Amino acid sequence: MQPMLTAKAVDSAVVRPHGVPASQAAGANAVLEHTIPSPLGPLRLGATGDGLCLLDFQDPLRIEAAHRGLNRWLGLPFVPGRNAHIDHAILELEEYFAGHRREFTVPLIAPGTPFEKQVWAALGTIPYGVTWSYADLARAIGNPDAHRAVGMANGRNRIALLIPCHRVVNTGGALGGYSGGLGRKRWLLELERRPR
Repeated sequence: MQPMLTAKAVDSAVVRPHGVPASQAAGANAVLEHTIPSPLGPLRLGATGDGLCLLDFQDPLRIEAAHRGLNRWLGLPFVPGRNAHIDHAILELEEYFAGHRREFTVPLIAPGTPFEKQVWAALGTIPYGVTWSYADLARAIGNPDAHRAVGMANGRNRIALLIPCHRVVNTGGALGGYSGGLGRKRWLLELERRPR
């Protein structure tokens, strides 16, 4: 028989992954987080009252890095929960995975350096079903020699799928890297190339 968890034990368990005891987070400004199933495995979504700021595969190292980055820029605790932006994103993701949605309308919050924001904005202009190379992306931001820096910024994207970093491939068409794994990248590109 397992021992019962006291309220204090539950509260301290929430401190480690989310940054603040649940009892202190009630009513506070926070990043609400919710995990959903998807055809590619669990997805972690995070949102403030202003918009979605996290969408990533349930990889502990990626989520930890996202938490660190968001905490640096937003200074907010992470607590389990949902809000209208998460619900909006869930609906649009279901439509996307079913092949019925090509663009997303949920508001996004993507804090970063000016260079990162420039790269992420350019990623958002890559059309559904189209791929660009890292060199194409560097040219799109007016810095054709920055393809390596563009690749680094691409890898720091905390809003997968909606900021479509999966649409960036190596020159010549090879898949290149993807923090979610090459199998997932291949699956996403195939989904977007299916005829409608």
